[in-house]
Amino acid sequence: MTLITALRRSPIALVVTALTAAASLVVCAPPAQAATSQFRGMNWAVLGDNFSTGTLVPQGLSQSDNNATVRAKANALYDDLASTMGVNTVRLPINTHTVANTTWWNAYRGAIDAATERGFKVILAYWEDGAASGGRITNTAAWNTMWSSVTNTYGSNSNVYFEPMNEPHGYSSAEWRDVAAGWLAYHYSAPAGRVLIGGTGYSQDLRDICNDSRFNSTLLSFHHYAFFYSAMTYDAFRSHIQTRLGNCASRAVATEFGAPMSTGLNYADANSSDNFVRHIRAMAQVMRDNQMGGTYWPALGGKPGTIGYDWYSMYALSGSGTDLHLTVRNTSGADRIRYAWGDNVGDGPASPFYRLTVRHSGKAMDVQQPNTDNGARVGQYTYNGNAWQQWQFQDAGSGYWRVVSRHSGKCLDVTSASTADGAELIQYTCGTGANQQFQMVTNGSWFQLRARHSGKCVDVPAASTADGVILKQYACNTGTNQQWSRTAV
Repeated sequence: MTLITALRRSPIALVVTALTAAASLVVCAPPAQAATSQFRGMNWAVLGDNFSTGTLVPQGLSQSDNNATVRAKANALYDDLASTMGVNTVRLPINTHTVANTTWWNAYRGAIDAATERGFKVILAYWEDGAASGGRITNTAAWNTMWSSVTNTYGSNSNVYFEPMNEPHGYSSAEWRDVAAGWLAYHYSAPAGRVLIGGTGYSQDLRDICNDSRFNSTLLSFHHYAFFYSAMTYDAFRSHIQTRLGNCASRAVATEFGAPMSTGLNYADANSSDNFVRHIRAMAQVMRDNQMGGTYWPALGGKPGTIGYDWYSMYALSGSGTDLHLTVRNTSGADRIRYAWGDNVGDGPASPFYRLTVRHSGKAMDVQQPNTDNGARVGQYTYNGNAWQQWQFQDAGSGYWRVVSRHSGKCLDVTSASTADGAELIQYTCGTGANQQFQMVTNGSWFQLRARHSGKCVDVPAASTADGVILKQYACNTGTNQQWSRTAV
């Protein structure tokens, strides 16, 4: 994370000849197709920040640790990251001094290897070697040597991603794009689909990168903080963030975004006038809207200020040796980040309610003899706009949905979890049972509702068109009495 200060910029030098020449050799590949919501991540940073003229040692590690100790500490932290927030990605810093120090690099690799062995993704990001370098690469030869070592080691590991530079703010847009294109040509052992090219400035604007065909096959790294800009409303933040993503949100990973987690801010308050709350809520909504993944800044490490830790840090660290533990500092903040990743937590905007219409009769799914009791049967009936004819879809994970009655708040349920043809559909208190989870299997503008536990479809028996016919499950077929549409109400 970089605090914006008034920087005295030296005149921008020409990009190194070798990189410029390499850039001209880049072959434009077909545009990358990415679903970046799979990145549910955290930054693990150095306490004091990652801008350093020495080796980088993230908080909780010690430079005296060997590989086995680093691995054990990392696994302890990864256990807590996964169990508290469902984290599956960690962004780790590197610089030329870190990789050149063979003893420490061999130890530090324990954090990378521990992550990938458990199925985590790892983003290795280069931090300029000291803040005085002003957002530029000061030693291109050392930078390339570092990256050659890293990509040769991890280029074949599908869980490792490479970010050539964290925040290239010392370059003009054209210069940075030439440097980044040169990196791609030079470090060809890194598959382009696992490279994250940072936006211009403090990685906060993707538009020029997005429009440069040399990066069509890469992912993109995006940063956004409230302190980058003047105070804004929630809507203004949302608009600004979406604009800065350009047309490439589908390939963007928000590798840094954050806000104070130590001061008790309520990130669940949609009406908050606090600028940090507005920002995080807006950032989370844009990420969710675009199915973007991201790595929050930071889990641990960062700028300690006068309180001994970064007030943005999501976690408090406790324990000693390899027995380390993480505790979430702000539950509402953690929920907002999980919401950004697509989880149904906190107070995110309510899902809409729908009228569900069966194709053969044009009638609506309806709770019969409308009441809120468990076991009330569900049938078809002429639509009258009643709450017991309106349904909400709640994500149950893995492509399945709970279908919830607006009238009762109860779930569509295959009675007794039966797998038999002819088992009735009822409403019942929502739980975790697979007999309350349905897959929407599309057929043009219609879909089947296929029960997870049985693999059978919600069906109007005998293709009746009469009001009051009770819905049952039957083996899926092509009948229009198993085909449904939904219309928001």
